[in-house]
Amino acid sequence: MKKKHFKYINTLFIVFPMTLIMAFVGIIRHYGFDGGWFFMFLKTWVAMLPIAYVAAFIIIPQARKLT
Repeated sequence: MKKKHFKYINTLFIVFPMTLIMAFVGIIRHYGFDGGWFFMFLKTWVAMLPIAYVAAFIIIPQARKLT
């Protein structure tokens, strides 16, 4: 795999499960397992994924510089 593609796929593998966990915890914490929680979870996760993915490309280089 080319290094250019590796960066994007690696970031997706980090962001994907992290946003799933965060969306699940947020929905369950605020709304519980009431009716329709699963669709609310999916709607929240779909909104979070692209935002977190783009933010990761902004944050990761800055974090590397700091370390």
